[in-house]
Amino acid sequence: MSFTPPPYPYERLDVLKKLAATHDGGAIDCSIGTPIDAPPPAVLEELGKGTGARGYPTSQGSPDFRSAAASWLQRRFGVTVSINDVAACIGTKEFVGTLAGYLHLRSPERDTVLYPAISYPTYAMGATLAGLRPVPVAVRDGHLDLASIDRDDVERALVVWANSPSNPTGFLDDLEQVATWGRRHGVPVASDECYAEFTWAGPPRSILEHGSDGVLALHSSSKRSNLAGIRAGFYAGDEELVTFLKSVRQHAGFMVPAPVQAAVAVAYNDDAHVALQRERYWSRLAMMSDALTEFGVHAPMPEGAFYLWCSKEGLDGWALAREIAERSALVVSPGELYGEDGRNFVRVAVVQSDERLAVAAARLRGH
Repeated sequence: MSFTPPPYPYERLDVLKKLAATHDGGAIDCSIGTPIDAPPPAVLEELGKGTGARGYPTSQGSPDFRSAAASWLQRRFGVTVSINDVAACIGTKEFVGTLAGYLHLRSPERDTVLYPAISYPTYAMGATLAGLRPVPVAVRDGHLDLASIDRDDVERALVVWANSPSNPTGFLDDLEQVATWGRRHGVPVASDECYAEFTWAGPPRSILEHGSDGVLALHSSSKRSNLAGIRAGFYAGDEELVTFLKSVRQHAGFMVPAPVQAAVAVAYNDDAHVALQRERYWSRLAMMSDALTEFGVHAPMPEGAFYLWCSKEGLDGWALAREIAERSALVVSPGELYGEDGRNFVRVAVVQSDERLAVAAARLRGH
C-alpha cells in the first residue's frame, strides 16, 4: 500500500487562526517556534560577503565552521571535541528526519526508533519516512521512562532520541542516565539540544559532558542566533557514528551553502547576542505565564526553552486553544500535535514582539 503523508501538524491550526483574526490587529501567532528578533549584525554582514559562493562547499563543513562549533561546545559545556567529530547539517530538522534511515543502512537488523511520547513530531515521522517503527517512550516528570521500554523494542532499537530542554514541555531530562542506558543496551543516543542556550534551571547541559561513546549531540543556529531562515546546524559526538554519517550524507549531496557556513561560524564565536536573547525570552515567558495564570490557566515557568506548557481543568488542548484565541487573539498549539499524551495541554511559543505579547496579556487579564 502506498504512503499518504498526514496533514502537516501546523496546517491544522486554521480554525484557531480564524478565531484569533477577529480581534483588532489580527492574530498573534505563538503556535510555531519561529524567532522574531533580529540576528546579530555581524552574522548578516558575513553572510552578505558571499564567502565561498562560487564553489561547492564541503558536506562535513569547513574547518572554520567546525572549529567555531567545537570552540562553542568547550565554552558552553566544558567538553572537548575534535573538529573531526563535528559535522554540518542543513538545519537540524533535516537531520532529525533522515537519521533513522541512514542508521538503518548501518544496522539493517534493527528497525525501531524510540522517542519521547510528548515531543517534536519529526522524531516519529523520521522513522515513518524510512519505513521503520516509531515507538514512543513514556515521559515521567520530564524524564524518559527508559525502564518502561519493552524488551523486544530495546533489541530492535536503531536509536533513542532525547530532547532537553524539551519541545514542547520545557522539561530537562537526565542526559547522563540516557547515555548510560544507550551504552548498556548498544543503542545509539541522539540528543537534540537546540534549546540548550535557553536553560533556566541551572547551567546548560549536553550529553557530551558524559562522554562521546555511542552518542550524538545535535545543535542549531536557528534558536540560538535567530537564524532559522538560513538552515544550518551541526552534530557532534561518537567518532564512528559521525564518520559514517558524514560519508553517507556526502553521497546524498547534503551541503550547507558556504556563505551560510561562514556566517554561522561568526555566530558561534559570539556569546553576547545570546545573553541578550535569553533576557528577552525570560521576560516574555514571565509576562505570559502571569497573564495566563490570571485567566485561570496552569502555566508554570519552564525549566528550559521558550515555551509554556499549559493546561486548564476540564478542557482538552483544542478547547483551551480555542478559548485563548477567542479571548486574546493568541494562536497556540494544542498539545495533541506533540503526541497523544499531550492532548490536555497547549504550547505557547513566546516568539512575538514584547508589544504584541503585551496586547495579548492585557486581553487575558480582561483589560
